[in-house]
Amino acid sequence: MKKKKEIIIAISAILFTLTLFIRMPQALQLILILVAYVLVGKDTVLLAVKKIERGDFLDENFLMTVATLGAILIGEYPEAVAVMLLYEIGELFQGYAINKSRKSIAAMMDIKPEYANVIRDNKTQRVDPDEVELGEIIEIRPGERVPLDATIIKGETSLDTSALTGESVPVEAREGANILSGCININGLITAKVTKEYFDSTVNKVLDLVENAAAKKSKSERLITRFAKVYTPIVIGLAILLALLPPIISGEYNFRLWVFRALSFLVVSCPCAFVISVPLSFFSGIGAASKAGVLIKGGNYLEALAKVDTVVFDKTGTLTKGVFNVQKVVVHDKNIDENEFMFYVASAESGSNHPISKSIQKYYNKEIDNTSINSIKEISGKGIEAIINNKKVLVGNEKLVNLPKDISVTDVGTLLYVEIDNVFSGYIVISDEIKEDAKKAIKELKNIGIKKNIMLTGDLEKVAKKVGEDLELDETYSNLLPQDKVSKFEEIIKNKTSKGSVIFVGDGINDAPVLARADVGIAMGAMGSDAAIEAADVVIMTDEPSKIVTAIKSSKKTMKIAMQNMALAFGIKVIALILSALGIADMWMAVFADTGVTILAVLNSFRALKVEK
Repeated sequence: MKKKKEIIIAISAILFTLTLFIRMPQALQLILILVAYVLVGKDTVLLAVKKIERGDFLDENFLMTVATLGAILIGEYPEAVAVMLLYEIGELFQGYAINKSRKSIAAMMDIKPEYANVIRDNKTQRVDPDEVELGEIIEIRPGERVPLDATIIKGETSLDTSALTGESVPVEAREGANILSGCININGLITAKVTKEYFDSTVNKVLDLVENAAAKKSKSERLITRFAKVYTPIVIGLAILLALLPPIISGEYNFRLWVFRALSFLVVSCPCAFVISVPLSFFSGIGAASKAGVLIKGGNYLEALAKVDTVVFDKTGTLTKGVFNVQKVVVHDKNIDENEFMFYVASAESGSNHPISKSIQKYYNKEIDNTSINSIKEISGKGIEAIINNKKVLVGNEKLVNLPKDISVTDVGTLLYVEIDNVFSGYIVISDEIKEDAKKAIKELKNIGIKKNIMLTGDLEKVAKKVGEDLELDETYSNLLPQDKVSKFEEIIKNKTSKGSVIFVGDGINDAPVLARADVGIAMGAMGSDAAIEAADVVIMTDEPSKIVTAIKSSKKTMKIAMQNMALAFGIKVIALILSALGIADMWMAVFADTGVTILAVLNSFRALKVEK
């Protein structure tokens, strides 16, 4: 279709050029000019007529039709063709720009898997991904796209996650690893168990987010839409007055001169640059951010991100890894060594699936001899009581284990005290680790002008304080239940003196209420819960807090470009309107003020496609 349009424009341009530079009979010249006009202008004129029939015609098609047909009626044939020809060339460039912007998202749209290899009755069948049920076993071969979220049960491979995360480094995955739909299996044959149906899969949610982002318009986009509807009838009215009043008031009744000026006025007044360039800037910005692994759900959130001055973080899974590890083992009983000490603790904890228990099993890294375990009893809110090799073992907090008065523990983290056969034997320090990327994120947020970085957590005060100090956060609040987080967040908004946006960054189910309340809620999508991703306005597909900086930089750049486009279009339009009304600007200058400004604004919008990392 576009190729056909290019050919028509080329033929029309050739015919028009012939009439300007080659001597020919006047009748032939007129015929060629009119043929050139019909070829290049028929679609615009027909669209204007259809819109008149529907009663919704006050747009650029109507303005161009009235201006060019009016020029023909008063005998200004070359100007009529030139206006329509340059207008269509502008529309063609505009189409190229939009396609380029769409291609920035096209790679992401390509993540949609075409099929899944599901194993049924010991046979591999190729089916549509949405036909695979929860719990079924699928086979993913080298070079194929992962069709559904799943857990590897056999094999190991490297995964290309760039389409989802924007990261080019392959990720190693082996048995037990969770894999996301949309990734590409690089080199190994793997078998996996489906953990989510296609409707709930990562790839489907990502596609849905990107496809629906354009529907959520920013205030700037809505303003432009409303402006165009009011602006068009006003300029038509002014053009009519310009054609009628001056010749009547002057008494010269030179209607031909003033009609021509009114037509030039109409050409200048076309709101193309306003209507196209601002939404295109937002579309480009959202597309560029998606390539970097940041999904912004709409232009309204992109606009709010550009105004942010306060960032509130959850701790676990957002600033920290959300993975508990044994940081320190202290043995006080001189009659046992660390290996024996850990044997008793790991055996006592072997019956629990709690993250702390798993961290102990991981640290011990030996198979537990179940025959040595006589009994295990979990005591709610305190810890575990077990009989191991006929010895009574207590592993828990100070409510379960009596800490000797001469022992002072100053370590920060979750403390497990251990008592073996009524003798205090030592303690273990377990803590979450701060993400390597977190410190960089906080530093860069301060560098781009964020006034406050705050952390809300349900963790203990001393743990939260240590994380806050290590990351150089401005404020830290601890011991918060989910409802307390919402209350504290409301308090932060209430006490804020600036007019900037407040964003919240979280990843857990308990973060969903705060994410929904924030001006912009950001979910750490790679590890985040479904509830957090659904409630959030922005989803970061990697586990890197520094991508928040990428999102803010992208939004600020997009808003700057959108404002530049508005200022450029408005400034040149006003000058050209005044000049055309005074008769200083001819039809050619009017064409530049319309089509030329549109092309410049569209080209400027291209800059939003590049994301600063």
